[in-house]
Amino acid sequence: KLRGNIGEQVLKDLILQMFPKNSFNLQYQFKSGEKVDAAIKTDAGILPIDAKFPMENFQKMIKSQNDSKDFAAFQKEFIRDVKKHIDDIAKKYILPEEGTMDFALMYLPSESVYYELANTTEIMEYARQHRIYIVSPSTLYAHLQTILLSFEGKKIESHAKDVFRLLHALQIDYEKVEENLDVLG
Repeated sequence: KLRGNIGEQVLKDLILQMFPKNSFNLQYQFKSGEKVDAAIKTDAGILPIDAKFPMENFQKMIKSQNDSKDFAAFQKEFIRDVKKHIDDIAKKYILPEEGTMDFALMYLPSESVYYELANTTEIMEYARQHRIYIVSPSTLYAHLQTILLSFEGKKIESHAKDVFRLLHALQIDYEKVEENLDVLG
């Protein structure tokens, strides 16, 4: 398994740059003791992001591209590994009873692995059925940017309420001043 060294570090750096400290946890621990690499807190719930990925059979598959028999065997093993990983993420991290959203992100630290999976309909459909969204370094940024925009929207909504309260108070004050000017007139 490519256990985060690269993947987790890239994920950590990206989240630290984009989100306020109180809106996420790194190595978030569930009641079961399982730890997800990152968890972003949203109004809809906690979004778990897993950054581990089984790379061994993918690397063997790539190295054996010239031998169709070996390639097919390693490809089959790679697909089996990915499906097992999807099952693990769904079972360990999609826990609505603990406040998570009903889906999770599976971060792949490599665009080439993502490209391979994105072109494998069987895997993409399997992930969708298990409510796992597969993301790469470039697509992770887009997903996180969308979440960040929702945070900004909440801030704007909060500020808009304050502005409307102030405008209402100003309207009341204006009406009082207008009354006084009428009396004075």
